[in-house]
Amino acid sequence: MQTINRFFYGPTPEERVRAWQGKLRSESRQLDREMRQLEAATAKARTTVKQLAAKGDVKSARILAKEVVRSNKQKDRLSVSKAHLGSIGTQLQQQLAMVKVTGSLQKSTEIMKLSNSLVKLPQISQAMREMSIELTKAGIMEEMLEDTLQMDEDEEIEEEADAEVDKVLFDLTNGKLGLAGSAGTELPTPQDQLEDDEAERVMEEARRQLNGLLSG
Repeated sequence: MQTINRFFYGPTPEERVRAWQGKLRSESRQLDREMRQLEAATAKARTTVKQLAAKGDVKSARILAKEVVRSNKQKDRLSVSKAHLGSIGTQLQQQLAMVKVTGSLQKSTEIMKLSNSLVKLPQISQAMREMSIELTKAGIMEEMLEDTLQMDEDEEIEEEADAEVDKVLFDLTNGKLGLAGSAGTELPTPQDQLEDDEAERVMEEARRQLNGLLSG
């Protein structure tokens, strides 16, 4: 009988919720992998910033420090998004309890709000869009508005990063380097110091690695 009902009416509410929770766990594991990779790349970039600063290569150190700032913001965003995935899972578990009382899934503004925020994250955007469509069909949430899906994080990061670069450089070099607004600020270096091609190569490699992860 259950097989016949599934054929005519589709999965039961319990089966739908379990399937959604499985997808949420899968996306959460993906974010964990992303954060581990980003952490490793950021640690490498921080070491390179210190090396560049020690060599007196202020310009390159400043460029790479900006990528460290962007990386830190991305890690924070991934961490918050993972927490949101967990919150949706909790809300769905509560829906299961309600099904026993009402016999059907109920509309949830909290799930809709969390889902709207998660579709903005490139790493899980497609999966969350697909799940949002399923949740909408199930009556848990309303159709999302297009203007809630616009990506503006990168622009915000660029605007905020400039103001934070000095602090990052100051912290990473134990106060030896900062004040990005002061043109010509340099570390004390030997007069015969020349442009270090190897340092430039290492800086670009670290920058490319971070950019690859940040572009998701």
